[in-house]
Amino acid sequence: MRRLKITQKVGKKIRITRKNKNLTQEELASKVKMHVSTLGRIERGESNAPLQTINRIAQSLGVNPKIFL
Repeated sequence: MRRLKITQKVGKKIRITRKNKNLTQEELASKVKMHVSTLGRIERGESNAPLQTINRIAQSLGVNPKIFL
């Protein structure tokens, strides 16, 4: 089994949490005030999100940012 990079692991956890909260990428991106394509790249692990961005995503989802790391 292929090992996931940290960016992919964080992105996967963000996606799972977003879906568990019944939010679309568009809805979460709007809450976080970022472009939906940027959120998509983060969720796919294609973009290395700064900790500030991860924190904003966590706040918008109502969770502790530690769950993504």
